[in-house]
Amino acid sequence: MKLNVEDRGLEYTGAARIEGPLVVIERVRDVGFDEKVEIVDSSGRARLGRVLDISESCAVVQVLEGTTGLSNQTLRARFLGESFRLPVSREMLGRVFDGLGRPADGGPPALAADRRDVNGMPINPFARRYPREFIQTGLSAIDGMNALVRGQKLPIFSGNGLPHDRVSAQIVRQARLLEEKVEFSIVFAAMGVKHDVAEFFIRNFQESGALARAVMFFSLADAPSVERLLTPRVALTLAEHLAFDCGQHVLVLLTDMTNYCESLREVGTARGEIPGRKGYPGYLYSDLASIYERAGRIDGSPGSITQIPILTMPSDDISHPVPDLTGYITEGQIVLDRDLFQRSVYPPIAGLPSLSRLMNDGVGKGYTREDHPALASQLFAGYAYVKRVRGLADVIGEEELSALDKLYLKFGEALEHRFLSQGEYENRSIETTLELGWDVLSMLPRDELHRVSDTLLQQHYREKKES
Repeated sequence: MKLNVEDRGLEYTGAARIEGPLVVIERVRDVGFDEKVEIVDSSGRARLGRVLDISESCAVVQVLEGTTGLSNQTLRARFLGESFRLPVSREMLGRVFDGLGRPADGGPPALAADRRDVNGMPINPFARRYPREFIQTGLSAIDGMNALVRGQKLPIFSGNGLPHDRVSAQIVRQARLLEEKVEFSIVFAAMGVKHDVAEFFIRNFQESGALARAVMFFSLADAPSVERLLTPRVALTLAEHLAFDCGQHVLVLLTDMTNYCESLREVGTARGEIPGRKGYPGYLYSDLASIYERAGRIDGSPGSITQIPILTMPSDDISHPVPDLTGYITEGQIVLDRDLFQRSVYPPIAGLPSLSRLMNDGVGKGYTREDHPALASQLFAGYAYVKRVRGLADVIGEEELSALDKLYLKFGEALEHRFLSQGEYENRSIETTLELGWDVLSMLPRDELHRVSDTLLQQHYREKKES
């Protein structure tokens, strides 16, 4: 291997071996972990990489733009002495970038005085503020039963063919805080998505006007898969600047985190790591946590980062490692249900598997309305009974059910088609959602509503619905 001394440091010619997206360079000097690398092929084209592993004798470089066309004998590598950094600026709002933060909309590179390490800085746990304020998404299935609060990380669990793209685009258009009457700035990152999906989001954001307050990062399906490992970190680096330096409320959407994890597995396999569950690396949990835990609020800044990761579950398996570990790190999940989707319920958000662990901290008196927590609890309880009755009806037939059980079946249909279901461009206020919830709940006899106080029943129960 030849070493050429240039102004920018040592240039290494040749590599010991190339394995998948990895290049192994021997006899390196003064190289650090996660350092940025410039790889030049025989035609003079430069590609970016980063140091993935380092030892006394060699460095393993992950080439973010793929190793196709690289030769062991002719490639040249230069270690740049810094980790990946992103120029951050409020002026990036309204722009579209690739997965590494380079302009993809035909505009000039972002002009910024500050360049931030994309890996972020750890947040002091004592500086974190507890998530509190209710975020209105305009979707009754979320606002009424699985409310999102400012600073929370609440993923969407979906499956192939389910409308998670439409649901997330609707949340982007409609999300706002009740009291402050402000809209969120949006940081959107897509990993491994097809061109038609990318065009859907760009067109949707443009037509709704959301692009003016959004920044979009796309690592498309035909881009090198290892590029996806940096895309969510690039997006969150800008989100942290907007939230904690500029004081903005930032909503971050990351789709599809399953594609991100597939890239992580690919790199782990190329490195020869001992695989864990379903071939994913054993550090999958900590790696996902390094992304999800960058949401929240901190003392000294009025801004916040609320994070909605979107992931597709292979074969709709919620016990798959990606949704399973995600559920442990985040504060609940919104689950899209294939059965509801096939029955033309949009959004097909499952009532029982979905959960927002921070909901009770952001709803109720002083936030939404005093009856909100009790109403949500009673809707969950009633819907759980509906599921049991439907199972019984499958065995003995609906005609053999009691009058009360038949009433619960009608309640279940009304809950799904009147409360959960709504138009893709229908933006419901929290007042509308709560009143609709009481309309549906009042189909049940008053003495069946054990989770609601008598005072709330007197105020909100519709006696005319009782039968």
